[in-house]
Amino acid sequence: MTAMDLIRAPAPLAPVERSPGYWALVLKRLSRDKVAMLALLVIVLLVLAAIFAPYIAPADPYKSSMLRRLRPIGTPGYPLGADELGRDMLTRLIYGARLSLLMGITPVFIAFAIGSTIGVAAGYIGGAFNTVVMRTIDVFYAFPSVLLAIALSGALGAGIFSGLLSLTIVFIPPIARIAESVTTQVRKIDYVEAARASGAPGFTIVRVHVLGNVLGPIFVYATSLISVSMILASGLSFLGLGVKPPEPEWGLMLNTLRNAIYVAPWVAALPGAMIFMTSIAFNLLSDGLRSAMDIKA
Repeated sequence: MTAMDLIRAPAPLAPVERSPGYWALVLKRLSRDKVAMLALLVIVLLVLAAIFAPYIAPADPYKSSMLRRLRPIGTPGYPLGADELGRDMLTRLIYGARLSLLMGITPVFIAFAIGSTIGVAAGYIGGAFNTVVMRTIDVFYAFPSVLLAIALSGALGAGIFSGLLSLTIVFIPPIARIAESVTTQVRKIDYVEAARASGAPGFTIVRVHVLGNVLGPIFVYATSLISVSMILASGLSFLGLGVKPPEPEWGLMLNTLRNAIYVAPWVAALPGAMIFMTSIAFNLLSDGLRSAMDIKA
């Protein structure tokens, strides 16, 4: 190869670095949020404790002993005391995380699937269909969520299934409202209009262009409802409309220990403290996720 050939040879192209995607940026920003990471750690520990409860719980959650009833915190063999029937509180709290998390998370995710479908369909189709669907959704807003959950659980009867069903019905309207609002905004964006003008099927437009832009905000809003769901579920159990005795559940434990508040206040306050801590953790994680998704900020 001559010197002239070297001069004429094109310079090698530098490798093109791909910019990180949207969700990679979201996860990166979320990982830098120490408060959100601490909340996530608390939630993960609670979930792991609920899953492995039979292996880490120190006693039988149903074994009672009237000789050891209302033992204070720090009693040998009962690090968190004993309840009104002499059952180990630490064990009951660990096992209680199972039903409390189930009653808090499951209704929200079922409502997320149903409410998102209803809201996205109403927002994209628009017109008379949107009017009919959203006016029907507005009927549920005439009742406070607490009152609606109590009324539905009372009509269906006490039990885990009725509690899950009533809470799911309570959370479908707000999620559908958010989904409809976000979809209506996305439907007017240029690339959606261009896809519609090109003759693309409506289902394809929704799947490719709409869902990717609306599911994120809807999911963030749904995660903020988990804490509300846990409080409502605990309230139903406290009123005798949720989980039935002797199952360990934090709201039910508050109900059974309410008469011991003057005798063993610290023991009686433990289920409430668990509800408060878990609700705060889900709220902080939801706030961190919302901030992480706001890339422009």
